[in-house]
Amino acid sequence: LHKPSTPAIEGAGDYRGTTFHSAKWDHEFDPKGKRIAVVGNAASAVQFIPQIAPVAERVTVFQRSANWIIPKHDREYTTFEKWFGTVFPPFTNLYRLWIWLRGEGMVFPLMNGSGPTWYRNKAQNDTIKYIEEKIRDPELRKTLVPDYPMGARRILFSDDYYDALNRDNVQIVTSPIARIAERGVETADGTLHEADAIVYATGFETTSFLTPMRVVGRGGEVLNETWDRDGAEAYLGITHTGFPNFFLMYGPNTNLGHNSIVIMIEAQTRYILSCLGELSARRARWLDVKRDVQKDYNARLQERMHGTIWNAVDKSWYKKNGKITNNWVGRTTEYRRLTRRMNPSDYVFEAGARTAP
Repeated sequence: LHKPSTPAIEGAGDYRGTTFHSAKWDHEFDPKGKRIAVVGNAASAVQFIPQIAPVAERVTVFQRSANWIIPKHDREYTTFEKWFGTVFPPFTNLYRLWIWLRGEGMVFPLMNGSGPTWYRNKAQNDTIKYIEEKIRDPELRKTLVPDYPMGARRILFSDDYYDALNRDNVQIVTSPIARIAERGVETADGTLHEADAIVYATGFETTSFLTPMRVVGRGGEVLNETWDRDGAEAYLGITHTGFPNFFLMYGPNTNLGHNSIVIMIEAQTRYILSCLGELSARRARWLDVKRDVQKDYNARLQERMHGTIWNAVDKSWYKKNGKITNNWVGRTTEYRRLTRRMNPSDYVFEAGARTAP
């Protein structure tokens, strides 16, 4: 999640106002008293819209599809909590353990199973009640309820987004964008929404794992082209056959929808160090994962993916050409076990250590 995705919309070059992507915020721009068009309504939008709405003249949000948004329950730690965590450090560790266990317990009842489950139904019903409690306008409530099962796309967290939508100067527009004109955004219903600034809250190129690098392996294979054609994959999300001594972190199928990605990155770090240790012990020049090992691993992985909620929609930022390329399918404990130490039999080694120049 590092390369902003900006849609190619007809007429974008004709617009005369300020325009930027939310990931590249223009800090010279002052939203006070401005008419602001927000294209997109996902993770970044729910964060910045509540901040600009109180000072802007008008905020128009162009929504392609609604998101499942649940309360974040964000708050400051109390003075007692901070004091107790200082004098009794295990309290902080236990609190972090509870957060991790809660996430681990959510993965299967919410993410697995493309059909209805009691946990998903409860979570959706609770979220709809949250919308009904927060949003005053009955028609706006209908607009904010997604038409896909929870978990199929990214779940968002916010305590103040719905409060911002209740403001008289904030409007949700669901008519598709037809083009961008000199003075604003024109929608398919023929309405021109004039704006002093357009902010793209359209996320990132989530399946372009190697951007902006170009990775070439043995025999001249370009990994970027292979992944663009077939969808990204790797062995354990870390190594790829035909690319000796090439290691990935946060690679294909290691993203999480239920817990902290730091856990996965730590596991990948240990695994890579294990590979380097094996190279050193063998005084080898390089290692390369066997093709059948990678193929069998990803075949099993994708087979498990078919039974997940991520297959319930045709398009999401988890997918590339219909293949789920982003998410890990199990618990973090399973991934940590698989990556605890590399198995030398999974790899081919080239003997003969390089000599220092």
